[in-house]
Amino acid sequence: MDKIKQPEDPRGLIFEAYRIDGITVEDCRTIFFDWALGTPDMADLHELVRSLHAHYSREFPDHPMTSVLHEGLTDPQKPRLRRRRRRSGMRDG
Repeated sequence: MDKIKQPEDPRGLIFEAYRIDGITVEDCRTIFFDWALGTPDMADLHELVRSLHAHYSREFPDHPMTSVLHEGLTDPQKPRLRRRRRRSGMRDG
């Protein structure tokens, strides 16, 4: 794999992840998180991830980073709000 600078990966973090022998999914998630934190504030992360996934998934379909990029394409689950119920009989103030 030749090192080709991609505008979506200016620091080469994703590129380097594909070069690490024995890298785990957990390692790839950490690298992905670092990559995401380094993107410009106004960047469309979904579009960047889609582009990276399209670039790497054909050549490395079974690589852990490919599965992490694929996870990044799915809609995040909305956090469930926890509401505390007031006990009956309790009064404010």
